[in-house]
Amino acid sequence: MMQTLQSHSYLFGGNAPFIEELYEQYLADANAVPGEWREYFDKLQQQGGVARDVPHQPIQESFIQLAKQPRIGAAPSASADGASLQKQVAVLKLISAYRVLGSRWANLDPLKRMDQSPVRELDPSTHGLSDADMAVQFNTGSLVGQQKKLPLSEILKNLKQTYCGNIGLEYMHITNSEQKHWIMQRFEADLSTPRFGKDAKKRILKQVTAAETLERYLHTKYVGQKRFSLEGGESMIAALDNLIQNSSSIGVQEIIIGMAHRGRLNVLVNTLGKLPRDLFAEFEGRPAVELPSGDVKYHMGFSSDIPTANGPVHVSLAFNPSHLEIVNPVVEGSVRARQQRRGDHERRQVVPVLIHGDAAFGGLGVNQGTFNLSGTRGYGTGGTLHLVVNNQVGFTTSDTRDMRSTLYCTDVAKMVEAPIFHVNGDDPEAVCYVMQAAMEFRMQFKKDVVIDLVCFRKLGHNEGDDPMLTQPMMYKKIAKHPGVRAKYAERLVTEGVVSAAEADDLIRAYRDALDKGEHVEHTVLSNYTRAHKLDWTPFLGTHWAHPTDTTLPANDIKRLADKVTSVPEGFKLHPTVDKVLAARRLMGAGEQPVDWGMAETLAYASLVENGYGVRISGEDSGRGTFSHRHAVLHDQNRERWDQGNYVPLRHLSDNQAEFLVIDSILNEEAVLAYEYGYACSAPDQLVIWEAQFGDFANGAQVAIDQFIVSGETKWGRLCGLTMILPHGYDGQGPEHSSARVERYLQLCAEHNIQVVMPSTAAQMFHMMRRQMLRPYRKPLVIMMSKRLLRLKDSLSPLSELTSSSFKPVIGDVTELDAKKVKRVVVCAGQVYYDLFNARKEAGNDELAIVRLEQLYPFPTEQLAAELAKYPNARELMWVQEEPKNQGAWYQIRHRLEKLLSPKQTLLFAGRPSSASPAVGYMSKHVAQLKSLLAEAVAK
Repeated sequence: MMQTLQSHSYLFGGNAPFIEELYEQYLADANAVPGEWREYFDKLQQQGGVARDVPHQPIQESFIQLAKQPRIGAAPSASADGASLQKQVAVLKLISAYRVLGSRWANLDPLKRMDQSPVRELDPSTHGLSDADMAVQFNTGSLVGQQKKLPLSEILKNLKQTYCGNIGLEYMHITNSEQKHWIMQRFEADLSTPRFGKDAKKRILKQVTAAETLERYLHTKYVGQKRFSLEGGESMIAALDNLIQNSSSIGVQEIIIGMAHRGRLNVLVNTLGKLPRDLFAEFEGRPAVELPSGDVKYHMGFSSDIPTANGPVHVSLAFNPSHLEIVNPVVEGSVRARQQRRGDHERRQVVPVLIHGDAAFGGLGVNQGTFNLSGTRGYGTGGTLHLVVNNQVGFTTSDTRDMRSTLYCTDVAKMVEAPIFHVNGDDPEAVCYVMQAAMEFRMQFKKDVVIDLVCFRKLGHNEGDDPMLTQPMMYKKIAKHPGVRAKYAERLVTEGVVSAAEADDLIRAYRDALDKGEHVEHTVLSNYTRAHKLDWTPFLGTHWAHPTDTTLPANDIKRLADKVTSVPEGFKLHPTVDKVLAARRLMGAGEQPVDWGMAETLAYASLVENGYGVRISGEDSGRGTFSHRHAVLHDQNRERWDQGNYVPLRHLSDNQAEFLVIDSILNEEAVLAYEYGYACSAPDQLVIWEAQFGDFANGAQVAIDQFIVSGETKWGRLCGLTMILPHGYDGQGPEHSSARVERYLQLCAEHNIQVVMPSTAAQMFHMMRRQMLRPYRKPLVIMMSKRLLRLKDSLSPLSELTSSSFKPVIGDVTELDAKKVKRVVVCAGQVYYDLFNARKEAGNDELAIVRLEQLYPFPTEQLAAELAKYPNARELMWVQEEPKNQGAWYQIRHRLEKLLSPKQTLLFAGRPSSASPAVGYMSKHVAQLKSLLAEAVAK
């Protein structure tokens, strides 16, 4: 055998990758390869130094050595054996080609418009096989579920049915052999052919009938109103039903769905069981619940408990604005929080399902960010099912050359080696079949799976849009298409599963139920209470100024300080960190003032000990971007993360809540949206997203605008997310000075968020504790000074942690004769310390400085009380370090004016208006600061 192998050059060079794959199959199952190869590989395994878990290197080295050896002349019989072997290799290469490229010849397009250029690798002649070989029996190699030997014609037929039918598979890009072999086993064993029983087929028909009938009913009842019809993609409803009904048998208890607006109304009614009459009321402008602003019907969320044979499954559809894919990381965050609440560490009980549009899936960068999160420790949810409703046109693009730069809209998923199952939307059974396979794969490997549902869009982008304007040829074909339901009903009639009359009766029954505003049958559970249901009622109707004790006894602070500064024996700290911890021990004992890093750490420690989890994420959150937090300590003598890192806040007590700090991926949009979703499902956790610099939040503006500041007024969604945004003008240039406080203040209304600019370490301590201890859950935006992290004047004595509270307004701390004060300066943030020193230099005792720590909700009463202390003040001046057209000035000016007495004048001091957030020249920065300070403290 060795001589025969050595005598044929076709076994070397370009065929080496194929033989490597053959060897990999041998490692998985020795009986899956031809006998002569098994014999050779058995001998290879007996060579020294060859390990079964490193397949490629030894096989490559073996063939290199073989290639160097002199060829041995072959006898006539050996020559015949060699020709036969060469044909066998060709057959195995053909099998491999179908696995890699078969999807390109698959019957995926219901409209038969998809370009199917010849794929030469799928042509037997490319591999040296001819018609004369079709009757020859060949070893089927690793083909699953096949006889060991079959005629080539039969092998080819099975390959086409498996890889080129109504299902096209892409999985050979996966490097994990176990995952690849699982997919081979799953699809090759039954030739990618669904085998549903009669009852299952009738249920599928019922689902696609419901999907189509609802759309047509709405089309005639509410003419011209937008609904983003699902017609052309009705198989999606059958697939979701199949998923819910079957997932409970493998341990799934919750499914969280995120989707844009196409088909959303259909999912609400036919999947989640929303009453049609409630949907009709929304069409007619009569929503069941009046919210301050509300939202359009195709953005609304819903949840219900759906009965299955293995118990109820809770299904939630997340609220989503028109920013399409931005909901995806929100769903992932919500799923992670729900898994945490259940103790679902294996991530089997709660599963995310994301429904995408074809153009959006590959076009919007948040998907890349979401995929990037999927395998990380702090964000993984155990795999997501992605269903792409591929109507082949996106919004209005009529040519895929203008829609993307890849062959498939799903190619972005290959970045995480997700398997991709393409399926023809005209075959509801095939769609349900791949949905089952996708869920099984997800549960087996805790990995994302993508289903590309190739369908069409019967109407325009919305119901007022004429698609013939941009896709005339496509819509001529669509006009002739009978519809998914009609084609499937005809198929079942032919199979004898139903009669034509029975199929028509399903339509009539559904329409009759819609006329009554009801469902055909009861599909959701009522009066059922889930064990892990969240109760938000304690947070309803509360006020930001709810009296809350945020102090901590000195003994508790000392005890916690000892714990957060302790490390395991033999743990080698960096000298700088060693000094930080030594100083923190003194702070805990009251021997040094408390700095910002310690104040923050003590707040977290006290919360987790009291049962409130803390979750912090950001691009350098463990250490802290400005090297102030040091929540994660690194052993200087150990490399491995699990051995060389220690998080003191995770080791306070045996029954503490979880503390998790995450150095996140470099994507603000996906991460912030994720944390929003998490916080919306975790009112008992302090969830913090920290920008590396405040302006980094610019990349997440969609998440801020569409969810964080407006989620409550649109959808009634409470959220306690905290955002820490470094902010302060220190001459570091335009990019990293401003967190754009003006943007957040512009978005403030109806007490929707909180915006603060703390000026002392104690304020940080009380503010973080207040965020959890109050029965109040609103997003908190912290404009945090970088400079103050180490400014001695901003540190706090221990007494300010053991007494006091967060102060929305801090009055002047110097001993002034209040009657002599002629001007009251109000400021926020680090500029206070510049003003304090400038006043001292100027010797102005007619000036009082008041700090506005909370910019929104505006503390009108507290500020008025402070101003009342200076009855003779004729000037009220707002001072800020930001340019005049930025910062807080134009957003709070009207509030300050309301506090003026009849004899008072409102003044401004700050940098001149600027198109840039800050100047880039240090000299100019210093000059501007001197100028505004001089103006502020002048007598």
